[in-house]
Amino acid sequence: MLAAAAGAALRRRARPGGALGRLARGAAGRIVPQQRVRWPAPRGGAPGAASGLATVAPRRAAAVAAPETFRGTATDDKFNVPEGVQAKLGKDLLLKPAHPLGILWVAIQDYFRSQDPSMKFFDSEVPIVSTTDCFDKLRVPPEHPSRSPSDTYYVNAETVLRTHTSAHQCQFMSQYPETTSFLCAGDVYRRDEIDASHYPVFHQCEGVRLFNTAEKSVEDVKEDLKRTLEGLAAHLFQLKIGDDTMRWLDEYFPFTEPSLELEIFYNDDWMEVLGCGVIHHDVLRNAGLDPGKVHGWAFGLGLERLAMVLFGIPDIRLFWSEDPRFSGQFDAGSFASKTKFKPFSKYPPVLKDISMWIPADFVDNDLFEMIRDEGGDQVEKVELQDEFTHPKTQRTSKMFRVTWRDMSRTLTNEEVNTKHEKVLERVVSELQVELR
Repeated sequence: MLAAAAGAALRRRARPGGALGRLARGAAGRIVPQQRVRWPAPRGGAPGAASGLATVAPRRAAAVAAPETFRGTATDDKFNVPEGVQAKLGKDLLLKPAHPLGILWVAIQDYFRSQDPSMKFFDSEVPIVSTTDCFDKLRVPPEHPSRSPSDTYYVNAETVLRTHTSAHQCQFMSQYPETTSFLCAGDVYRRDEIDASHYPVFHQCEGVRLFNTAEKSVEDVKEDLKRTLEGLAAHLFQLKIGDDTMRWLDEYFPFTEPSLELEIFYNDDWMEVLGCGVIHHDVLRNAGLDPGKVHGWAFGLGLERLAMVLFGIPDIRLFWSEDPRFSGQFDAGSFASKTKFKPFSKYPPVLKDISMWIPADFVDNDLFEMIRDEGGDQVEKVELQDEFTHPKTQRTSKMFRVTWRDMSRTLTNEEVNTKHEKVLERVVSELQVELR
């Protein structure tokens, strides 16, 4: 929920519009876009609840052969999970003690155990969830683009690969009524652009703490939230808590009210760490709780983005690498030393362009997904190089540059050409574009 909204990428305080408008500083000081969802404030009443795809404008998506069942769940014609993404389920990177993500997850747990010995931790939940849990119960507006099959992986019309760990929030609040605090972490799935900081699978951590309304006011809850998360930021980044190192900004998320973002001053700049807020009354009701008796706070952060900065990892694909030159650099329980990644040889890129006239309902994410499907982790990034509309015909043309670069060997032009031709064939047949 909040991790999806605020991500965990650290970014400059620039706010251009759009879902990926915020900027993040990469490990090497580069400025890269965050993997985040923007939540525009509603114009008029609160977001309603609707299920699945019914209220989302249809978009053309790349064809995916659907099995009859997927991990025990029946599929239908909405199934759009490609084989490359299917293969990532069950990898359990968070549970690998010598993996950067596993090291970070343990460090986060250690901090919260020191603050609240009763806190529970969940990191093994199945990532296949209902649209009700993923969207409706969290007040995600029916028309929000995050519900679109161009943004989300659907198993069937009412089931998705979770787009955020918040899909389990109402489940845990209702399943463990005696539990007043918990953290949930896991892999989440989202169709997105292709570059060094975006990947269709990444990891989030969600935290919740509940209080009796007779004992804590809303202001008390908000202050407890700030104190706890300032402590987390200080723990992870070795900072002293103070106005010169941390600041709070008002935000809007549909699932919290009020909503906040925490920024820290790190590497000579203000950078966003996480989004959080007081849990909305509707979300509490959706969990079967009485907001007159119970209220609380929630926060979310993206683990890859924190790990990229803390460990100096320049490319998000490396988290999935089985190359011992990567995995051999990290040891279990080594968070305190914050081992910095030592880059190994970077192989030369192969560049290929795709120039085309596009139909009115063309969605960039559908092209990105198709390129990922054919190239996998050999595709480093895809960039829009040119876009124009013909003054007479009013047809729109786009030109994308695809950078192919394997992390373990040199790619030949011949093998890239073979995959690139497959992409071109599919673009024409499945997305109904006209190549230029």
